[in-house]
Amino acid sequence: MSFLAQALTRVKPSATIAVTQKARDLKAQGREVVSLSVGEPDFDTPEHIREAGKRAIDRGETRYTPVLGIPELREAVAQKFQRENGLAYKSSDTIVATGGKHILFNAFLATLNPGDEVIVTAPFWVSYPEMVAICGGTTVIVQTKMEDGFKLQPEALEGVITPKTKWLVLNSPSNPSGAAYSLEEMKKVTDVLLRNPQVHVLTDDIYEHLVYGDFKFVTPAQVEPGLIDRTLTMNGVSKAYAMTGWRIGYAAGPSALIKAMDLLQGQQTSGACSIAQWAAVEALNGPQEHLATFRKAFQERRDLVVSMLNQAKFLKCPMPEGAFYVFPSCAEAMGRKTPQGKIIENDTDFVTALLEAEGVAVVQGSAFGTGPNFRVSYAASALVLEQACHKIQSFCASLSDVA
Repeated sequence: MSFLAQALTRVKPSATIAVTQKARDLKAQGREVVSLSVGEPDFDTPEHIREAGKRAIDRGETRYTPVLGIPELREAVAQKFQRENGLAYKSSDTIVATGGKHILFNAFLATLNPGDEVIVTAPFWVSYPEMVAICGGTTVIVQTKMEDGFKLQPEALEGVITPKTKWLVLNSPSNPSGAAYSLEEMKKVTDVLLRNPQVHVLTDDIYEHLVYGDFKFVTPAQVEPGLIDRTLTMNGVSKAYAMTGWRIGYAAGPSALIKAMDLLQGQQTSGACSIAQWAAVEALNGPQEHLATFRKAFQERRDLVVSMLNQAKFLKCPMPEGAFYVFPSCAEAMGRKTPQGKIIENDTDFVTALLEAEGVAVVQGSAFGTGPNFRVSYAASALVLEQACHKIQSFCASLSDVA
């Protein structure tokens, strides 16, 4: 319709939401569906955090909050960055918003002018390019390779930086690949950034606590303190604390940027939910024992899924360092035929046929900028994952060569 904004023509619907909805629709028709498309922990929010939310209600903490967040949470955020990341932010350098997505959107809205470029590595979380487009910027996509662990290589980064580059978005551990940067790998990236002072760094650290084995998480400003004045370090409570529905994200960064985001947020949502903020204070300041429980369960699930998918015909599944996703290649399935006679021409065909044949919902890799691959979320019980992987194996075994 003519009265709608032209910006909408630059935005695509979220593929992850679309797949999840298709799975819901099939369930509503009576089909048995296993959805491995949702990026959400299947654990309950830890009890001490839930109780903190209840106490906040009982205390009457139900009024509007300051736009930037309640002082107690902003102080907890500053202390978290110091304690866990060695970053000396003041509470006045922090901001709280309605989820991590809100933080990212406001950062782009506050900084992007037409023609400004934002470097995003593929595979990428589906919302990054869409946010950049809405805010008038241009996304520059750098493809990574499975043989490099889906990690940005310094020479590739150097090759796409221009005078128009304003941001590098770095998501470690990554959605959708689970790839995470070691200290040495991150140092190679930050060395490039030091040589290009016009480039700011937007770090999406939402999966920080979900790393496995001996892997040690690092964030760019921690690795290279010289970048702290041009880095927005974003995090939140949704993944590590199983608080997706509480909708609390937070960040710390240069004071001028925080003030600009404050200005925007004051005209959008104002402060985030008061009860959720008090629960987030408890999440950051309270007991952390559940993190080890989450990590153990997710690591076991990761190992199960990687093993079973690598036993499926035509699939290759690398072992990720973190998050709760795997991102297998289905390249060898391309050009093959389903029992119903459908030719698999791309990864969208693959995931559609898998859903229709076996009732397993996953997300095509092309939605994340890289294919032919698909994303599997292993935020489900081991029993469900084992059943789903058997179904994926059966589907792959059913594919045949075209005569």
